[in-house]
Amino acid sequence: MLRTFGALEIFLEQLPDRITSSVITNSRQIMLAVICLVQIASTTAMCQLNERAIDELFRDFFGNHPGASVMVIHDGKPVFAKAYGMADVDNKVPCTTNTNFRLASVTKQFTAMGILILADRNKLSLDDKITKFFPRFPKYGEQTTVRHLLTHTSGVYDYDDPVPPGTTVQMKDKDVLKTVAGHDETYFPPGTKFRYSNSGYALLALIIEKVSGQSYADFLKANVFTPLGMSNSVAFEDGISTVPNRAFGYAKNGDHFEPADQSLTSAVLGDGGIYSSVVDMFKWDQSLYTDKLVSHARLKDAFTVHSKTSDMAGSGYGYGWYVAGPDHVWHYGSTCGFNTMINRFPQKKTTIIILTNRADAKLTELTSKLVDVVMGAKL
Repeated sequence: MLRTFGALEIFLEQLPDRITSSVITNSRQIMLAVICLVQIASTTAMCQLNERAIDELFRDFFGNHPGASVMVIHDGKPVFAKAYGMADVDNKVPCTTNTNFRLASVTKQFTAMGILILADRNKLSLDDKITKFFPRFPKYGEQTTVRHLLTHTSGVYDYDDPVPPGTTVQMKDKDVLKTVAGHDETYFPPGTKFRYSNSGYALLALIIEKVSGQSYADFLKANVFTPLGMSNSVAFEDGISTVPNRAFGYAKNGDHFEPADQSLTSAVLGDGGIYSSVVDMFKWDQSLYTDKLVSHARLKDAFTVHSKTSDMAGSGYGYGWYVAGPDHVWHYGSTCGFNTMINRFPQKKTTIIILTNRADAKLTELTSKLVDVVMGAKL
């Protein structure tokens, strides 16, 4: 039988709204209702997706190895949700659908959303020059806009290319500003080319702080995570916040895995510092069909190609999203011990999310095969 615990967890969260006291009046009836829901969820999902075929794709994640959490969403429901392997190898803590992985660059879509929320509230314009927020920025900031940062067309220097010599403690977003502002020129004139830039998204996080008067983490919690019920998601700050149900990162060394959870750049938030689970990401995905966070016009703009070229063949770039066509937006995340990917097919109301805590996960290949399985199913 297809395991659908993750889907059931999400459904059960909604039970107070779905099952009223006029229908269920005692604990025995509640238990019977839950049993029925389990049977319905299992039968429906089993008709839709072949669990064995998906398990085979993730065979390398079985056992006492760094793991993965996977969700397939269709028509507003998680039709497949399953976890493999370990969130913490040393302590043999298994991954679940509630395990929180570092999203790495999948974080960028949340940073972009923070900017769009402020724009929707007329707190800033995407055409604002960055010198409006950083008055001491070099002269090229007078030609660099918020939109350029969102679309990786600013040309600002990457802070990790390479990490500044002498760096011994983790860099933070404010350190990125110092590093970038230390250059009197850009890779190219703003707006003329595409070059993927982690620095740009660190600057966007700082702009969110400047405009909102809140820390980046607090702003996202108040304006994205809490409104959507993403109760376990967090922009992690060591010593300030914690990550519940945390997965730890690993990298393969020969025939075994070694801890690779943090690097000198892991504390930069705007480009990759959010932790989340597939259960929470389901709520994020569903919000993108609505105007709960920003207007539909803003969302359409985010999913529009603003840079026709990118570092990924066949895809342009919007605001925190690669855009492969009118029915395919996606993003990957890759850092020292994590690989993540989200693929959305909005016209088909289908989304595939894969979160892993290993550096060697070949998610492009995995996702391609999983898309074949999903699109070949009778959803």
